[in-house]
Amino acid sequence: MKKGVKRGLSLILLLSLILLSACSGNQSETDISGENEEEENIDAIEAAPAISFEGSSAEDSDIYIVPVEGMSDEFIRGVDVSSYLSEIESGVVYKDFEGNELNEEGFFTLLAQSGVNCVRIRVWNDPYDKDKNSYGGGHNDLDTAVTLGKWATKAGMQVLIDFHYSDFWADPAKQKAPKEWAHYFFDEKQQAFHDFTKESLETLLDAGVNVTMVQIGNEINNGLTGETDRSKINMLINKGSSAVREISQERNKEIRIVIHFTNPESSSFSDYAENLEAENVDYDIFATSYYPFWHGTTENLTKQLSLIAGTYGKQVMVAETSYIYTNEDGDGQGNSVSLDTAGIVLNYDISVQGQANAVRNVMEAVKEVGEAGIGVFYWEPAWIPVQVYNAADSNAAAVLTENKKLWEQYGSGWASSYAGSYDANDAGKYYGGSSWDNQAMFDFEGNPLESLKVFKYVFGGTTAELSIVRVDNIVLESGIGQEVVLPGQVPALLNSNDTKDISVNWNQEQLEAAQAGGAGIYEIDGIAEDDGTEYPVVCELEIKKVNYIKNPGFEDADMSMWKIDGKGIDKEADNNKLSGEYSLKFWSADVVSYTVEQEIQGIPAGNYELGAFLQGGDAGSDAVFELYITVNGESFTAQTGVTSWQNWDNPVVADVQIPEGAQVIVGVRAQAAPGAWGAWDDFYLYSME
Repeated sequence: MKKGVKRGLSLILLLSLILLSACSGNQSETDISGENEEEENIDAIEAAPAISFEGSSAEDSDIYIVPVEGMSDEFIRGVDVSSYLSEIESGVVYKDFEGNELNEEGFFTLLAQSGVNCVRIRVWNDPYDKDKNSYGGGHNDLDTAVTLGKWATKAGMQVLIDFHYSDFWADPAKQKAPKEWAHYFFDEKQQAFHDFTKESLETLLDAGVNVTMVQIGNEINNGLTGETDRSKINMLINKGSSAVREISQERNKEIRIVIHFTNPESSSFSDYAENLEAENVDYDIFATSYYPFWHGTTENLTKQLSLIAGTYGKQVMVAETSYIYTNEDGDGQGNSVSLDTAGIVLNYDISVQGQANAVRNVMEAVKEVGEAGIGVFYWEPAWIPVQVYNAADSNAAAVLTENKKLWEQYGSGWASSYAGSYDANDAGKYYGGSSWDNQAMFDFEGNPLESLKVFKYVFGGTTAELSIVRVDNIVLESGIGQEVVLPGQVPALLNSNDTKDISVNWNQEQLEAAQAGGAGIYEIDGIAEDDGTEYPVVCELEIKKVNYIKNPGFEDADMSMWKIDGKGIDKEADNNKLSGEYSLKFWSADVVSYTVEQEIQGIPAGNYELGAFLQGGDAGSDAVFELYITVNGESFTAQTGVTSWQNWDNPVVADVQIPEGAQVIVGVRAQAAPGAWGAWDDFYLYSME
């Protein structure tokens, strides 16, 4: 914690004590404080009562939210705001829904009034280098957790402490032991694990923080504090659990133990719970991360959590979720998730409405587990830019320079350069700002988004009407000479994240020109209409050459159209393909000799081109690889060969005249030395007219 923050907090607490003394009839200092200043701080926390939303009716809002049936105040509606302190130290200002600037207490009150009833705070052991420079990521040491926890408690919220048992980020790819534990023997590490957990909890509770849950490790799929052996991981968990149970008994306070994994879309996800059960690991709640763009459907999430809850008798929850509300980058760091991110599924609209829908549906998915489904946490809704960056502005470079200084000084980026001394392979190379700002629930200027209120809207819903958010363009393919039939309806996305089909009229002149234009990509304009409102839409029409060869890339299970004579040649799924998953692969320890043919039925008369792709090696100097087409018994050929792996040759037989009703056979034949290997892929027979 920075000295200026400590000094400010002390002043606030002192004023609180003076007011309390005045209200209680000049009570003496010893009566208030006990023995020391820390105990004075305990008494200064007067927690607001938790706000009840159960039974709420629909509220006015610009976003459309359907209530989650059976939602109760007991359901955890949490947020992880671990970066909040470093954000405000960097100069970030948060506001309420009326645009008023918020102090720390006001910020946490805003969360509570928006329906949040629990705050998750990560704890790192020693996130500083030898000169006490912050590693970044919120510099989430124990002091920071105490500060955040007291603000949350005062606002009437519960607190989940997320122990990473590391000096920096812990996730499936990184589970590094703290510096102090790096050379411990395993029995020493177990004791340190227990002591750190217990002493940290004592500090938090002594400060008045309302800790109701403790997470033993973060996304521990592949390890925990430097250990990768599952039995050792479980022994460490039990050491942490025993510390929590001891504190719970000593303080007569219920504190539930959370174990946190990720990748619920994996077919082996429930194996983690099975292993915990088999090795008698002591815990209460099985938690997972669930990000809609990475982790499959909400239906599968419910299925996986229900399986674990029903089989092992544990409560279940989502410890992390989020969704993007904009595709813009706010700080110059770039975004982890955007429209251009490979391998993701953006199954909600990129908008405040889409973000709210995503969170609402995750809460519903956990609620559908039944009584065992206890809650959901949104990850880092307040991690916004320090200075707002716009790449198009003339001062963008200066803003980015200033951001880099603040990230380094206050640890408000995901990592500072100082983290390289601990995490050289990741933070040491890629340190910088927040790649999550487009998933926050505050805009880049610190104004709360309407999606923040989804935590209360799930009770009574909103009065907003069901409406169309957008109508997306469509993509169609056709072949030369084939009739193009454009759809009479197109799907429209609703603000409920459902779709409905609405009628559309297309520009017929553009369609006719495309059909007459031959192979190419064409845009056909359309006007969709619903309840008197028109929506422009475009059909991107690609007219392709018609490939008259069936199963040309060997992707279909049915291979009956191909006649294969010879040994050591067959379709195979491996890295010898040119495209798709399969190729026609060959290898033989003996002389390589094969013929592969397909007869083409009903081909229209015209001028044609035959082609294919071949790669391989070790064929010998006398090898023959020939692509051919026979038309009514007359052959036309192209010679080819192999040189090396994935060096594809493209033999072509051009200008082949095929009369109406002709018998047409296409194929390849090969003769090569023993040990020759290679593959054919992506045959084609195109009309050139």
